[in-house]
Amino acid sequence: MHKPTNTIILIIAMASAALLSACKTKQNNPDESSIAGLSSMLELRNRIAEEEESALAEYHRLIDRADRALSEGPYSVMNKKGVAASGDKHDYLSLAPYWWPDPDSPDGLPWIRKDGQVNPETRGDYTDFLEMRECFRAISDLSRAYFYSGDKIYAEKAVQLLENWFINPETRMNPNHDFAQAIPGLSNGRPAGTIEMGGIGGSMITSVRLLKKGGALPYESEIGFKTWLTDYLLWYQTSEVGLRAINDLHNNIGTMCDVKRINILIYLERIDEVKEILNDAREKRIAKHIEPDGKMPRELARTKSFTYSTGNLRYLTRLASFGKKYDVDLWNFESSDGRSIKKAYEFLIPYIATDKEWEYQQITSLGAAKTRFANLLLHAGKEFDEPEYIEIAQNHLNRN
Repeated sequence: MHKPTNTIILIIAMASAALLSACKTKQNNPDESSIAGLSSMLELRNRIAEEEESALAEYHRLIDRADRALSEGPYSVMNKKGVAASGDKHDYLSLAPYWWPDPDSPDGLPWIRKDGQVNPETRGDYTDFLEMRECFRAISDLSRAYFYSGDKIYAEKAVQLLENWFINPETRMNPNHDFAQAIPGLSNGRPAGTIEMGGIGGSMITSVRLLKKGGALPYESEIGFKTWLTDYLLWYQTSEVGLRAINDLHNNIGTMCDVKRINILIYLERIDEVKEILNDAREKRIAKHIEPDGKMPRELARTKSFTYSTGNLRYLTRLASFGKKYDVDLWNFESSDGRSIKKAYEFLIPYIATDKEWEYQQITSLGAAKTRFANLLLHAGKEFDEPEYIEIAQNHLNRN
């Protein structure tokens, strides 16, 4: 376990102060201002330098995970036992998690839907899903361990895993989702499968930025990753599956696609396209996802209705936060018949503020879903300048 020495603590403190100052004076530098959660990471790094007990405990947990990651992998789409319908093992393959073999069919085909119930067969080594999730988790842990400790062994392993998944010709994933969430007997892949790699626009870009800031990302690796992302965006804009995900899914998956594409576009410095997505979100996401009374019917129809309502609202909130940064006001947008993000919050608030009973289906923990909403409401309360929202959220979190 890597315990910070006094010398390392001093270096951490000096580096944190310098980097924080740089971030305050260079807001237009995407390598600094666009690192997701950088302020919180700098704050934690300062607390580590001050040997605060809780910060050191968090640091050691991260280092333990990163130490384990040093012996993991290399991860690759080539490791799965199955192969996509294309016949190309470089194509990402997964199976729709809520679909099961039909017990009334001799061969189980076509599979039938059991919403909210994960078929364990979809999570095995036949597909890429677990491999992808473990790869992204390891890269995230390793890059953060490097950020906090300065130990290049973590950066070197993170770069190796990154190159193996996205860049090396022998092991890379093709930049498409044509065969994600296939349904045996029905479909070789579907637009809903695009939700499985939201981390490309989130944790992966953050990890790459952290590696670059520390001088540990080879130029060729950065260019290779940017090329992969550019090709992936092109797939979204030209393929049947990608276009359907963007244009036809008026639920949490469609909103997630916007968030993921915006994160990638910001990293590639294609800001005009970011603003285009944000401007479209007024009618395409807010007006089409939310009813005038704040309900989100496509999420309420699910067997985990509170979870999915909160999930879509989280993505809408992320879009509104992007909009604030790029002068597209989504927080205060309201359609002519009263549809808005604020209405969606106000529909859910009574279910954590009072004893009002949730009238819709929720087959997993309602309490956990409410806690996630309360945490989201804390942020929204600040954006809407509604102290009551913050008080409601804090009261709920204190009770639970």
